Amino acid sequence: MTHGDAGHYGRKHAPGAVVDPVIQDALLKSAVEQELPCAVAFDVAQHLGVTPMDVGRTADLMELRLVKCQLGLFGYGPRKSIVKGAKSVSPALEKTIREALINDRLPCKRAWEIAKTLGIHKMKISTACDALEIKIGPCQLGAF
Repeated sequence: MTHGDAGHYGRKHAPGAVVDPVIQDALLKSAVEQELPCAVAFDVAQHLGVTPMDVGRTADLMELRLVKCQLGLFGYGPRKSIVKGAKSVSPALEKTIREALINDRLPCKRAWEIAKTLGIHKMKISTACDALEIKIGPCQLGAF
C-alpha cells in the first residue's frame, strides 16, 4: 500500500470482509497506538493456531498499522526500511536465493526459510536481495 493509503488498510480486502473476533481480541491486547509489530503478529498467529495471513487480514480490517518487519523492509519510522544493500553476497547465498524465486521475487516465507536453514539473521537475506536487486514479496502478513 502507498503512504496515501495509510489508515485505510481494510480497503485491500473484499467488501464485507469480517473481523475474526478471537484474533481481534488478541490484537487489541497486543497493539500499541494502532501499531502491530511483525514479530507480535507472528506470536499471535502461533498462539492462536491461525495463519499469519489471518492475523494480517484482521489487523488490516482493524486499521492497525503493521510495523517493524522482521526483514527490515517497512515500519521503521521516517526511513520506512532499514535495509542497506550488502557490500557483497557470497555465490552460495546468491544461488540459494535465486533458486527460491517465484516470478523473479523472493517470497517472505522463503526468505525466512533460507535464513533458518543457513543459521543467519533474516535481515541478512534482505540485505543480500537489495544488493542483488531482487524484490521480496509477498509478505506472509499481506502487508505487501
